Amino acid sequence: MATSSSATLSKTVKQQYMDLPQGDKCQAMYLWIDGTGEGLRCKTRTLDFEPKSIDDLPEWNFDGSSTYQSEGSNSDMYLIPAAMFRDPFRKDPNKLVLCEVLKYNRKPAETNLRLTCNKVMEMVEDQIPWFGMEQEYTILGTDGHPFGWPSNGFPGPQGPYYCGVGADKAYGRDIVEAHYRACLYAGVEICGTNAEVMPAQWEFQVGPCEGINMGDHLWAARFILHRVCEDFGVVASFDPKPIPGNWNGAGCHTNFSTKEMREDGGLKAIEDSIEKLGKRHSYHIRAYDPKGGLDNARRLTGHHETSNINEFSAGVANRGASIRIPRQVGQEKKGYFEDRRPSANCDPYGVTEAMIRTCLLSEEGDEPVDY
Repeated sequence: MATSSSATLSKTVKQQYMDLPQGDKCQAMYLWIDGTGEGLRCKTRTLDFEPKSIDDLPEWNFDGSSTYQSEGSNSDMYLIPAAMFRDPFRKDPNKLVLCEVLKYNRKPAETNLRLTCNKVMEMVEDQIPWFGMEQEYTILGTDGHPFGWPSNGFPGPQGPYYCGVGADKAYGRDIVEAHYRACLYAGVEICGTNAEVMPAQWEFQVGPCEGINMGDHLWAARFILHRVCEDFGVVASFDPKPIPGNWNGAGCHTNFSTKEMREDGGLKAIEDSIEKLGKRHSYHIRAYDPKGGLDNARRLTGHHETSNINEFSAGVANRGASIRIPRQVGQEKKGYFEDRRPSANCDPYGVTEAMIRTCLLSEEGDEPVDY
């Protein structure tokens, strides 16, 4: 099993230094999405006080030419604090600061989807849109081989691993437990976790979150997962189909509801939204992974609990459909629905914005409306 060299460094020695008092100073680690639309970057600055809200945090900058976000001749990019969490690695009073990225001219970077998402969310805040996202991921060694798999072969076929227990069924639970507790400490709205269908594949759920908080909390949870895996010397992959063949891919199923859907008789509003989604399938497929649908094409085959990428479908309790209405929702005639199309490496800002545009703003066609 290939693990990183830094994982072999003594954590006991490191802890001697982490236990030292830091006086009145606060370490703020700024996080941002890089030019790939799926990678995260971070750097830390010292503050003379503990910030109580994002209004207390200064803007910062970084070299965009080293993050696929600008050219070297004009490389300064701005970091604009957007959401703040407790730091589970350095602990209180230190902070994690999720940032938006602006270019030299103060316009949003190409992969800053938060700005327009926030604008759209504010337009529909009276409808109280709730989201819950189910983030699947695969634990890999530093050589790209799934954690716990035989070095020259494959584990037994899928079947015993989903929600499995035991050393021969659950691969890497220590990482899952550490991530869960770190998210709870940070204030991330993590609401559950389970082992997935493919061995070394896991899922955590974040939500319910209202509006823009969905993207903020999922990106924070992803960053924390990457950092936990770094400590263990392994890699968390959000690739939608990390292992070709008869193995499940990885998605980010997105659950959605509005106040109207959650109230008695809300099934009508759910069905109306699904009808709108069906007329705009290609727009959503483009919004649901960072490569405009190319990543998802490897996953959405119509097999392994997925729908076909070229077809739209919906059904009660159907995990082979684009949209699933949970059985309980069908019985109670109110609640939420699940869009099963988003890829594991999707940008939650892009996904939630697309759902609001189609379901609540009733947009049509292949392009978003400019408000």
